[in-house]
Amino acid sequence: MSFTTGNETHTERRRRSFERVRGKTTRMSVHFEERSGVVPCKTPWGSWYQTMEEVFIEVDVPHGTSAKEVRCHLGSRDIELRVKGQEVFKGKLFGTTMSDEATWTLEDKCLIRIILMKTNREAGNCWSSLLEGEYCANAWVQDQMQRKLTLERFQRENPGFDFSGAEISGNFAGGGPDFSSLQK
Repeated sequence: MSFTTGNETHTERRRRSFERVRGKTTRMSVHFEERSGVVPCKTPWGSWYQTMEEVFIEVDVPHGTSAKEVRCHLGSRDIELRVKGQEVFKGKLFGTTMSDEATWTLEDKCLIRIILMKTNREAGNCWSSLLEGEYCANAWVQDQMQRKLTLERFQRENPGFDFSGAEISGNFAGGGPDFSSLQK
């Protein structure tokens, strides 16, 4: 369970959560995400978004919710969240995750944040929905998610450059163009 002060910004809370919960997340990818922003897929209960390595789920819950009122199952292929006995969502994940790396936190007694670690961490592994057939990203959001993952891939391949504000056009689907055969 996580508690934050009211003076922190959303970005500061996320960075602190990343550093505490995802000790293996590299500073480079955290800073890339902070500078470039996220592409959320809105849902009736909140939103979800992704990086090359992780899927983040943010669930708005009634203010005053306690951790004892939350039941969260995080499997490698399935997920279930219940709050105060009511099902929020349940189903088969779009992709596979490492269940022993998954975590959830309750922040400010009004937000549940779930972090799932993808097993396939390639830029081409852009989830089009959170669950199979549910909470799908519309075409525009899916396009923006894929663009962001492609830029994240470019950032990792070229750490001396800053791609956080870059625009991309052309072939970015499936992780973008493959430059591995080019000589340096």
